[in-house]
Amino acid sequence: MTTISTPQEPPVLRVVDLTVRFPDRKGGWTRAVEGVSFDVRPGEILAIVGESGSGKSVTARSLVGLAGADASITGKISLGDEELEQLREREWRTLRGSRIGFVLQDALTSLDPLRTIGHEIGEAVRVHHRGLSRADVTGRVEGALRDAGIDDPEQRRRQFSFELSGGLRQRSLIASAVVNGPDVLIADEPTTALDVTVQRRILRLLRRLADEGAAIVFISHDLAVVSELADRTVVLRDGSVQEQGATAELLRSPRSAYTRELLAAIPDPSHAQRRREGTAPSESPVAVIRGARVTFHGPKGSTRAALDDVSMELRAGETLGLVGESGSGKTTLGRVLLGLQRLDSGAVELFGRRWDAAPEASRRRDRHRIQVISQDPSGTFNPLLNVGELLDQSLRLHSGLARGARRDRALELLESVGLGERHLDVKPRRLSGGQRQRVSIAQALASDPEVLVCDEPVSALDVITQAQVLDLLRRVQRDRGLSMLFISHDLAVVESVSHRTAVMRHGRIVEIADAASIFERPEHPYTRELLDAIPGGDFAGRRAAEALAGASR
Repeated sequence: MTTISTPQEPPVLRVVDLTVRFPDRKGGWTRAVEGVSFDVRPGEILAIVGESGSGKSVTARSLVGLAGADASITGKISLGDEELEQLREREWRTLRGSRIGFVLQDALTSLDPLRTIGHEIGEAVRVHHRGLSRADVTGRVEGALRDAGIDDPEQRRRQFSFELSGGLRQRSLIASAVVNGPDVLIADEPTTALDVTVQRRILRLLRRLADEGAAIVFISHDLAVVSELADRTVVLRDGSVQEQGATAELLRSPRSAYTRELLAAIPDPSHAQRRREGTAPSESPVAVIRGARVTFHGPKGSTRAALDDVSMELRAGETLGLVGESGSGKTTLGRVLLGLQRLDSGAVELFGRRWDAAPEASRRRDRHRIQVISQDPSGTFNPLLNVGELLDQSLRLHSGLARGARRDRALELLESVGLGERHLDVKPRRLSGGQRQRVSIAQALASDPEVLVCDEPVSALDVITQAQVLDLLRRVQRDRGLSMLFISHDLAVVESVSHRTAVMRHGRIVEIADAASIFERPEHPYTRELLDAIPGGDFAGRRAAEALAGASR
């Protein structure tokens, strides 16, 4: 594959024939990346796209010396005139955070739970600017948080990562990566956990950094975002480049069949009603929340209403979409339904009886009937167990199957979410973000639940796997009358799966109606603001239709 470049300036980052291998359990080697070449010039944004497991994140980590101690790396990585592939860890630490910034995909496990956000970002400043006063460091930290789309940075810098929503944690990682103004920014799924309004601010921040001369490698599975942000795009599959070129041209006239497959898998809002066909819910509620109030207490006696007089019902066989900005109360409402968050006032009924006030011993009998697909699967897995053992835990508790039958059932669950037998003996840390999310879904389905709380269940998945998982959830819902509270910042996904949609802001539901009304005739100004912020305009529906038409020719 010939590397595409422009003649204006020499590349600040050049990658030539990058190959990354890892040792396997049989004493051999597995290639994660093979023969990848590209370059990035100052002021340019290069996107790398592809399925989960395609080699995107391994490529990103190789560019900052974090592929792993057991990784075998060949090829060349050049930062200006400096060759990086043979650097020692001490030399990498000098580069990381100063000349190269790195935004990780997994915010919960990437932030230190024992340090405040301000302390963690401030350390990145102090390491590379030792003469700065404490006030100067604090000023840089708050400025970086503000640039990353975090309101009230003076308060947020005093909080710990576990006190923040997923979107706020992700923005804190971005702030840490850009606080020193690096020449190159490697951003691995930097907008995965963000709602569309904050995502727009982050994309504008990345564009501004590029306009100021930074070279950016933007790794994403969201082709609508890529269409809006990236100057050039590289498409990876199974660790190899399928095609690369100017983004507009590549998305308009893809040469690779695989690129066309990616485009065809984008959720198409025009098919939303057809996809919901056959899953019409009943009018009878399986869960009811009345007047829920939850208040969180912050630093120095501050308080925040996470839920403010919220009432809603989830009907049998229904998918209720829940959208809103990060910090709007979506996840808190899901935790209330799960019985994991105590109410200040209000009530929750589940399966026809009081749920929030019931003793835990009583709720434990019914917990298998309501399960969660979490936003951040890495934080829910026991790191000592492999995938098969994780699934066996749930099956042992709820299925009554013998050991051999449990392994067969675990394999069925994995295959239903697009994984296979080879993943049974793998620990989650060895999986890509998308693969971990699929394991989380399989684990939730292991107890044959009646209600699923889906908290960003496809946020880490590429469009092909996302389409597979959404089809899986629709099929399970149709076959078993499953009810789902579907929490997501991806409005196209919510429109394609939900029967009704609720919009949250500042702890309140500001609008709730059938999905068609919300997306075609929004009444609340905030709902209209969310819809206006969707990246790529009509890219998703238009490109999906064009790609499908092209595939049929």
